Amino acid sequence: MDLFSLSWSALRAAVDGLPDGDFERQSGCAGWLVRDLVCHLVIDAQDVLITLATPAATEPTRNAVTYWEVVEPPTGADPLDALTVRLAAAYQDPGLLRFHLDDVGSAAGRPAALADPDARVGTRGQVLTVRDYLGAYVLEWTLHHLDLVAAVPDAAGPPPEALARSRAMLEQIAGFPLPAALSDTSALLVTTGRRPPTPEEQPHLAHLTPHLPLPLG
Repeated sequence: MDLFSLSWSALRAAVDGLPDGDFERQSGCAGWLVRDLVCHLVIDAQDVLITLATPAATEPTRNAVTYWEVVEPPTGADPLDALTVRLAAAYQDPGLLRFHLDDVGSAAGRPAALADPDARVGTRGQVLTVRDYLGAYVLEWTLHHLDLVAAVPDAAGPPPEALARSRAMLEQIAGFPLPAALSDTSALLVTTGRRPPTPEEQPHLAHLTPHLPLPLG
């Protein structure tokens, strides 16, 4: 619960500090500019608000780890991805997009901080406890924070606690440990296919090559 707030606040602060020109840079998320990524975060914040307002009475069907699925790498053909790009372009003024994320993002953060961790909520046809639902989003916020930093290296990166937790979650999703020689940041980027391994990293990953990358959805 605390890591959700920590990682979400850090990501929003990083976006808030971006100069307007940085919104036109290519983000670390394939096919998306920074403005597209920020627009996606607005949609994510809306999803958090909707889910926290969607109580469920049945037993949980997923947890923070099983919430995630390994999917086919994005091709840009997904209708929601295309909508995100068009919507982001419609903002025109980066200040409006920055303001919208702050507005909706703050609104999502408040009920998350106040919610009963053991309450059950429904999303994407599944039921999770609030604790697990918000826990799943720690990985979401951390990966997208790395996508942002890939485009704007001067921006502050994700909190170390969020990186460590996200790495642990990714290892559980993958079903195998990631090489200790890789930092948390490198492990997350390489494992999810956000960048190829460096020559120095390749020997540590050779035995995992058939299993990588692990695009998540």
